[in-house]
Amino acid sequence: MTIRESNKPKKRKHKERKIIQAPVVDKDALNHGNWWKTNKIEEITGSVAIEFGTNGTYVKALDNGLFTLGAPHDDGEGPSPEEILTAVYINEKKVAFKSGYNKYLRVEKDGTVTGRSDAIGPMEQWEPVFQDGNLALQGFNECFFGVNPIDDAIIAKSKKAGENEILTVRSHTVREVNPLKDVPTEEQGDIKQIEENYVRKFQKFQDKRLRISKEDTKQLEKAKDEGIFHETLLDRRSKMKADRYCK
Repeated sequence: MTIRESNKPKKRKHKERKIIQAPVVDKDALNHGNWWKTNKIEEITGSVAIEFGTNGTYVKALDNGLFTLGAPHDDGEGPSPEEILTAVYINEKKVAFKSGYNKYLRVEKDGTVTGRSDAIGPMEQWEPVFQDGNLALQGFNECFFGVNPIDDAIIAKSKKAGENEILTVRSHTVREVNPLKDVPTEEQGDIKQIEENYVRKFQKFQDKRLRISKEDTKQLEKAKDEGIFHETLLDRRSKMKADRYCK
């Protein structure tokens, strides 16, 4: 038997190439030993370091209860143990800081910042002020946490946040990443759950009973791959007369 080859060119099935986005790398955090920059008060909690400038210069606790500016760190290096504080979230406006000596930071009457308190009172509370991408910490005396340019001592004597009061609070806690943050609530879950979510969202106001299609959900999986997922969902709801937008 002679097998005749067809002259018709074979159709090649082209699989859609999925574009895989590279993960976003926080280069700033990498340059600081994975200590990342906080941008809102809720992030100022747990292990933190207070940085002045951009070259890894952190507030350092001394054994006499005072604070000074530590030496700059190399790229990729985080703060030293004596430069690590523990931040305590108090409320939506205030936080407190505890040094490695287990004492809370406060503002003394002369504006000196010390770490000698055993508990958090009004004088141990700081208000983070975020503005135009910058951060300053306002103390109990309405002055801002800053550096004395003469001897690098940590003080809070200025009513305005200038060059010596602008700082960065860096955190070393694990950032929570929600992979579904950009996914609409209705589309969170498996195919069956998604269809139920849309039925609930668009069902007629007078209907209290859910009318969900009995057809195989494989049809929806195929529609999702072909880019006609929402149209297919609408068609299935239309057949059940469950949608207030279906005629």
